[in-house]
Amino acid sequence: MNNHLKTLRGERGWSQADLAEALGVSRQTVNALETGRYDPSLPLAFRIARVFGQPIESIFLET
Repeated sequence: MNNHLKTLRGERGWSQADLAEALGVSRQTVNALETGRYDPSLPLAFRIARVFGQPIESIFLET
């Protein structure tokens, strides 16, 4: 699943570790999400949307 996580994270000046801490996941999970190797569970997708203050649909794109 494609997403805008890397861009959103960069706009805030956050490292992958910063985002991982905010989400309660590992930095490796953030890396896998950003590169499209891992699709988030629905609860994780909602946490990501809350952290960025955006709807899920504006962060994750259908492939």
